Amino acid sequence: MIDWNLGDILDAVEPAMPQDAPALIHGDRIVTWPEMSARSNNIARALRQRGACDGAKVAFYMRNRPEYGELMAACFKGRLTHVNINYRYRAEEVFYIFQDSDSEVIVYSSEFRECIVELKDRLEKVHTFVEIGDPSEIASFASPYETLAGKGDGSALGIERSPDDLLFIYTGGTTGMPKGVMWRHDDMRKAQLDAQKLLGPVPQTLEENVALIEKEGPGRRTLSSCPLMHGTGFITAIGALMSGGAIVTLTAPSFEASELWETVEKHQVESIAIVGDAFAKPMLRALEENAGRWDTRSLVSIISSGVMWSKEIKAGLCKHIPQVVLMDSFGASEGLGFGLSVTTAQGGTNTAKFGIGEFCDVFDENDQKVEPGSGVPGFIARKGAIPMGYYKDPEKSAKTFRTIDGVRYSIPGDWCRVEADGSLTLLGRGSVCINTAGEKVYPEEVEEVLKTHPAIGEALVVGVTDEKWGQAVTAVVHLNHDVPFDEQAVKDHVRDQLAGYKTPKAIHPTEKPLRASNGKADYATAKAIAERLTVAS
Repeated sequence: MIDWNLGDILDAVEPAMPQDAPALIHGDRIVTWPEMSARSNNIARALRQRGACDGAKVAFYMRNRPEYGELMAACFKGRLTHVNINYRYRAEEVFYIFQDSDSEVIVYSSEFRECIVELKDRLEKVHTFVEIGDPSEIASFASPYETLAGKGDGSALGIERSPDDLLFIYTGGTTGMPKGVMWRHDDMRKAQLDAQKLLGPVPQTLEENVALIEKEGPGRRTLSSCPLMHGTGFITAIGALMSGGAIVTLTAPSFEASELWETVEKHQVESIAIVGDAFAKPMLRALEENAGRWDTRSLVSIISSGVMWSKEIKAGLCKHIPQVVLMDSFGASEGLGFGLSVTTAQGGTNTAKFGIGEFCDVFDENDQKVEPGSGVPGFIARKGAIPMGYYKDPEKSAKTFRTIDGVRYSIPGDWCRVEADGSLTLLGRGSVCINTAGEKVYPEEVEEVLKTHPAIGEALVVGVTDEKWGQAVTAVVHLNHDVPFDEQAVKDHVRDQLAGYKTPKAIHPTEKPLRASNGKADYATAKAIAERLTVAS
């Protein structure tokens, strides 16, 4: 297989695309492949003319919208480095990523202008601000995005690129400050193709990539229901563009299941990217409450990554969409393809159970490979096409990207058991592991059992400092209010399925959100709630 550059792939794919093939779909707005090609070339050329040299960092500060896809393409083709900004962060958190990433260009939508104005004078490394919005109302210090996109002949840049060109994915993880994961273009593309091997042959060259599109037509229309500024959404979007497909995004500022199904019907969406039950549950609820309302026959697959996706919700979706294949991908911003679980209307696997990835191994705490069926918990490790490390953080890089027996691995910290049949049972992230009376408890294992009780809608499990146990296993939950809540009955439910020491010592109902809108667990908030309510009781 050749060394890949994402900009080179786009340059090769674009001429092969039909004139009316959509590349970006957002509500009623459709940007065709020829339009995206011209606009992204114009943007890349304009940014380079303004001083953005090879490798310059470009911060993306916007919600899901077509400009995100155009700017992605512009950065790949212009040898510029993508930096994702979480638009939910406060000003100082945003400032941290601007500074930590050494961003030289900030492209932001008008709704975030106030934050940019507040930070502007402190951003000494930034030489170019670009604002997305009404060109007549753009801030005086910024260039109008539409002017950059529309000015020029749209021709290819004609520059030589490298497989070593970079993109960044800033990830908050479960602890500490956000970290910039550095991916080489070549490693990102090879990691994606490694995962696609499970579904059929993958292209080995640019020519094969184009030939596949010419033979089978444009790639899938993929709806990213999660934000593009998060790893799952961003990586999904890259895959869609590299295969000549379309990135479909929703217009509402927060996730609405009814809009998703309306979009699937209207634009004949073939694939959806979600982040576990936080998206899948309202999707299923909408289908159950509106049986037969939406035409979902175009849908081929739903792919989830990053968090647990429960067996019961998968079964419900398959009932309403019998042709769909549900793919639960075990991965992280630090590595793709740790494992895969596939569910269809004919059946699937249990929650948190995965087939191990081709390039993965599981090691115990002494860096010895875990034997299948041994019952010994171990950490999952991925070799081959993995990131270079964390930007400007050699200490964290050394902990996550380690060499074992001469092989370099990405080890994000997810623990699992290797069953006798070689499959993986995911236990959870080691950074939130609870040590109670000398025993290790992985929160996600307990959370999934809690959520099978009819009174529990959502659950996070944390360790609260305790004089007797060291850490007391404590659950913070959202209740299903149509079912009576009996704390002891819920504890008994857990104890029937797990070892006694894994049973929560206390279960605290709350109305506060337990997950970010991208579906990932907010353990810091859950722990604060648990500690406060434990003291109060």
